[in-house]
Amino acid sequence: MSRIALSPPVPDPTKIFQPGLFKGKVVFATGGGSGIVMEMVKALMQLGANGIIVSRTKEKIEASAAELSRETGQKCIGLAADVRSPDQLKEAVEKGVKVQGKIDFVICGAAGNFLAPISGLSENAFKTVIDIDTIRYLRSCQLGTYNTVKATMEYVKATHGAYIHVSATLHYRGLIFQAHASAAKAAVDALSQVVAVELGPFGVRSNIVAPGAILGTVGMDKLSKKQDGSSQMGDAMLGRWGQKSDISCMACYLFSDAGAWITGHKFVVDGGELHSPPMMTGVGGFPYPQAVIDPASVADMIKARL
Repeated sequence: MSRIALSPPVPDPTKIFQPGLFKGKVVFATGGGSGIVMEMVKALMQLGANGIIVSRTKEKIEASAAELSRETGQKCIGLAADVRSPDQLKEAVEKGVKVQGKIDFVICGAAGNFLAPISGLSENAFKTVIDIDTIRYLRSCQLGTYNTVKATMEYVKATHGAYIHVSATLHYRGLIFQAHASAAKAAVDALSQVVAVELGPFGVRSNIVAPGAILGTVGMDKLSKKQDGSSQMGDAMLGRWGQKSDISCMACYLFSDAGAWITGHKFVVDGGELHSPPMMTGVGGFPYPQAVIDPASVADMIKARL
């Protein structure tokens, strides 16, 4: 049971923001076929935007695009591309612009994660997560993260648009078994600030949104004891775990004119979890320090979340 007498309401962007707020706008999103990023795209489309979503699997991303179009009445196309490939991402951007005409907003949301102690983390596994989160970005900003900014920035400059980079709270305080993801997300934060500085003179903004524990996501499935969050409800200062709409509302705010003078910053949306007493049990309720002294003793717990 929550220790909070009254938990905050779950926000609904359609009841908070003006209808048609993003009419005529186009959002391009990597990792847009599921989870938090898909919910962000959905909220923007509910408020009038059209969408271009990208993920690796053609059938899944096309199905997600059809679902978004059906639920919002707006136009969304799904394109298959691996964000680690500059050529694939560039092709996806060009196809998307050919259909939708432009790009106003970019959500860099593709990510990869799993549980592993440093002692059991291979160089290849570490590199894979770094590649997906960071490199996707820089060419997004020049390699995953670098690949998305790089592929989209001329279009975003033309519309004086904005970027949101989906980060995490892992690296704001150390969490066991998350060296790879923490390093990747720290790099994403840094890249966003560089994008803000370099593209700011062209009227382009760049910000970080760092979600806390959000129900109904792959991350929550892997890192929490129970999907309903009941095992660690008290860790959230406001008495409930996050919902995907908590993040989508932040995206709507930052992409709207209300956020027109905000760039180069990070926004933690976690119900105050970072400021709650430290979770001495570590990520996912693993016994600390036993889990790091003897990782084999929690091998079954890790395996159950992979």
